[in-house]
Amino acid sequence: MKEALLPYTLAKPLKFQKLGSRRKTQFGILVTFTFLIWLWNYTKSFSNILLSKKARFQKCSIDNYLSTGLKFLETAERPPLEEYVLRRNNLAKALVVDGVDAFVVEPGYTFSYYANITQRDWEAWEEQERPFLMVIRPSKLLDGTFIANTSFLVPHFEEMRARLLNMPFEEEISTITYEEHWDPYTTLWESPIWEEKLSPILMVDEEMRDFIARGLGSNGFTVVGLSGEIEAVRQIKTERELGTLRALNTGTVEAIRAMRKCLYQRVTENEVVEVLDNTLRTAGLEPFFNIVEFGKQAALPHGGNDGTATLEPGDFVLIDVGAHLYGYSSDVCRTFYPPFVSEPLPPELNITEKLSVWHLVLDAQAASVKAMVPNSTAAAVDLAARAVIEAGGYGKWFTHRLGHGIGIKAHESPYLNRGNFGAILRPGMVFTSEPGVYILNEFGVRHEDILVVKEDGEAENISGGFARSPWEP
Repeated sequence: MKEALLPYTLAKPLKFQKLGSRRKTQFGILVTFTFLIWLWNYTKSFSNILLSKKARFQKCSIDNYLSTGLKFLETAERPPLEEYVLRRNNLAKALVVDGVDAFVVEPGYTFSYYANITQRDWEAWEEQERPFLMVIRPSKLLDGTFIANTSFLVPHFEEMRARLLNMPFEEEISTITYEEHWDPYTTLWESPIWEEKLSPILMVDEEMRDFIARGLGSNGFTVVGLSGEIEAVRQIKTERELGTLRALNTGTVEAIRAMRKCLYQRVTENEVVEVLDNTLRTAGLEPFFNIVEFGKQAALPHGGNDGTATLEPGDFVLIDVGAHLYGYSSDVCRTFYPPFVSEPLPPELNITEKLSVWHLVLDAQAASVKAMVPNSTAAAVDLAARAVIEAGGYGKWFTHRLGHGIGIKAHESPYLNRGNFGAILRPGMVFTSEPGVYILNEFGVRHEDILVVKEDGEAENISGGFARSPWEP
């Protein structure tokens, strides 16, 4: 009976079952390993698909941009030496008209305008506690004309460094040096450049730091703020400046137009920023700000969101972007529909109001252009645009000024706001016109172009033409 309970013939099946269990374990491990490899490859492939989608977006945008031939760059010119001489001599004449003895600036935008510190090869001259000042005075020639006479107040140990900056002067620069233990402002006041004047009148601009202005004022100088003909020198652009501003701003608008054709559903705001920035760089333009907003995000004129919003049907795209070229700035804005939203619009999107506001804002911009003529006031231009938006019932949603001057800085004086009756427009001044309507939690619309005041007639667009429709920005 015992042998019957444990027959010998059962040994093989028991051994076989044991081996089968081991094989099953090995097979399970193999299957699991194979699945993990497949999952890794699938994830990698999916990531590649996502990357290639973004890469295709960028290639499409850049190809569209390059297909223009970049002909807009033909009017751009890096300012030669004679351009800087002209600017300083214009300043000298303005100093005489305003009854000011000298214009004083420290490194910054205005310094760049008169002495070119936008050269990329330089080691930046950072603002520090030791004043480095450019002092421009008028000098009268025998024929009665005035030219600029320029000196630089600089620490003695930095004098050679200042000379190596290769600033655009026809002759070796003139320096007034001070030692570390000297008062630099007294050193400047004691300089023979003032001849017999006991309290020279110095004009400083808005970039001058307060401690330097106070130092000058407490050491023998009369210090006044920027105004009059001296301020107007930088406001009125030369032909070379206009050529560069035209090229730069037209190129910025063309980049938006090229990129728009490549937009796709559910792209993020941040992805559009990256692609548009890289598109601009292909023309040698260097972006310095880029606001991209979809749908209700655009109700905040200057953004404030994290850029993760995705583009959906019915969303307006608002893009406000600026770039630099030869030290100058662009600043343009477009509001439009992406290419996957067809015209006419599907009725289910229910966006009649958005279209109405889009055209209202464009009409407001057109009114500002007609008002932007010589001898008009900055306030009058703003009010002309504002009246259109108010008549359309959206006055309370136009929450900022109409525009600002533009040049080496994106925002320069004069400023187009409804209270600025003191600023009188002159031929050669360049402004943005950027009316907008912003309905919180719903949508926003803004159109922005660059305009130059002409001798006769309304202002000229130098940013590649106005938007024509939400499908032709």
